[in-house]
Amino acid sequence: MSMTNDDLLWADWPAPEKIRALTTTRTGGVSESKFRSLNLADHVDDDISHVQENRQRLCQHLNIQQPLWLKQVHGVQVANAQTAKSPVEADAIVSFQTNHPCAVMTADCLPLLFCNQSATKVAAAHAGWRGLANGVIEATVDAMQESSDALMVWLGPAIGPENFEVGQDVVDAFVKQDSGAEQAFLQTDETHYLADIYQLARQRLKKLGVEAVYGGGLCTYSDEDRFYSFRRNPVTGRMASLIWIEE
Repeated sequence: MSMTNDDLLWADWPAPEKIRALTTTRTGGVSESKFRSLNLADHVDDDISHVQENRQRLCQHLNIQQPLWLKQVHGVQVANAQTAKSPVEADAIVSFQTNHPCAVMTADCLPLLFCNQSATKVAAAHAGWRGLANGVIEATVDAMQESSDALMVWLGPAIGPENFEVGQDVVDAFVKQDSGAEQAFLQTDETHYLADIYQLARQRLKKLGVEAVYGGGLCTYSDEDRFYSFRRNPVTGRMASLIWIEE
């Protein structure tokens, strides 16, 4: 069975016409068992031939070239799609040319897709709590070399605030930088909190002057039919979030 648009979650935002942005779901591929079926990660012990087929299917369906698949390490390094060579260790990527897709992979972490209003620059970032706290959003915005009020962002599917349990160390990592981050945490007992990664990202974007923020509100953990979730099952695949500029 070939891939269809129903296997993809297209960004719902008022981006310029040339901008294409989406997140894959877990359907439309050939991976089996816990990796069912559109796993795009080659580091999770899935059959590598299945991963390669899934990547090929995706690019053929979208009529794009293979993106530069990043080796993500929960850091703040930003790669350039025009100059970086695989393998590259980074958690964000920018492109200033047409038909050079930017991609990040997630399975609970937050994918952020960026573009400017003139449709000449795009970026994708992978933000787990460590990367978020350490400044991956700030590094991505800086790498785009664009006025903040000219940027727009779509937040792809991530673990929802009802299921993202964290400890005091996570709360401290954010609150010590911004006391307002405390609003994104709900204490459940003496040592545990529920974290809203969407709210944390929006707070950081607002502080940078990026007001045009869309998406959010989905939960990878609770929607097993559509999304992979590392918290739900540590042996699992990865979705990809992609953005590019069409000619």
